[in-house]
Amino acid sequence: MRTQKNYVVLSIIIALTFCSLATLAQEDKSKRPSPPAEVSKKTGNVNITINYSQPSVNGRKVWGDIVPYGQVWRAGANEATTFQIDKDVKIEGQTLTAGKYGFFAIPNEKEWTIIFNKVPGQWGAFKYDEKQDALRVKVSPKKSSSFNEKLAYSIDGSGKVSLVWENVEASFNVK
Repeated sequence: MRTQKNYVVLSIIIALTFCSLATLAQEDKSKRPSPPAEVSKKTGNVNITINYSQPSVNGRKVWGDIVPYGQVWRAGANEATTFQIDKDVKIEGQTLTAGKYGFFAIPNEKEWTIIFNKVPGQWGAFKYDEKQDALRVKVSPKKSSSFNEKLAYSIDGSGKVSLVWENVEASFNVK
């Protein structure tokens, strides 16, 4: 009788251990097919930080296919990309107040709309609400200087923020 109870208790402990390990594995975002990444830079007197997940091309057509033209895109994978600044700035000449924003884009072949949304903690763009936009700016994408398998963001010393993926680069200026 005591052996049966020990066996049941041991079985429960083993089951709970496996459940805990499975939960921990799911929380390890670095193991995702589109792992998390961050780029941060101080330009002038403002700190800029972008958190995003890096999808890969994997032989697929990105623009107009995986990322449809004319639709709001999370500008990364998994959780929506976030854009954070610690001071008020001008983006393409328009004011954006200090804070953390959901960062979205509406890509098209000749013009992109870059969106800074007041709701940073979103999963994808599924609950994106245009009424929560803090700022929208238009930029012209260009062919990137090289093929980029993984989506990547960069910030240069002058405040130029660039998104590159596949053969496309879209940039905007933060002053």
